[in-house]
Amino acid sequence: MSARGGSMPPPPNPTAYFPAPRITLPVGLDILRTYSGAFICLEILFGALVWILIATTRVPLPLLQGWVMFVSVTACFLSILFLGVFLFSYTHRIAVDWNQVDFLFHAATFVFYFGAFLLQAATTSLHNYRLPSNVTVLLGVQEYNISIAASIFAFATTICYGCSTALALRRWKL
Repeated sequence: MSARGGSMPPPPNPTAYFPAPRITLPVGLDILRTYSGAFICLEILFGALVWILIATTRVPLPLLQGWVMFVSVTACFLSILFLGVFLFSYTHRIAVDWNQVDFLFHAATFVFYFGAFLLQAATTSLHNYRLPSNVTVLLGVQEYNISIAASIFAFATTICYGCSTALALRRWKL
């Protein structure tokens, strides 16, 4: 009771400050039945292949391929985390605009992966380059073939992230 005899006002309702999360993607195993879920699975698969292929070489240009490795590992883990959020229905517990988060994640990852693809393709194109201190070429035949495969899978992963970005933009701006 207050000094004037009235009652205290009720505490503010927390749901008034945190709107319900906006999401148009299904949660649980149903996400795997959508194009977005399929693209996320392909991103994880192709990204892991890029990671494995680069790790099997002796990494002749650590500055270039180190960045490619960083992008592929980070994107692979973040895509697994992103897919896990939808598979285990954490989207209902975290009040954010998931359509916007989906777009921002895939757009940023697309830009980084496109740069990584260009660096990997540049590394592959230097296969006949001879080091000044040595008469050997920068990439041997086996490493050249592995580098070609890594470039192809980096391109495929970039395309998957681009398609996911387009689908996310369409969902976000309905």
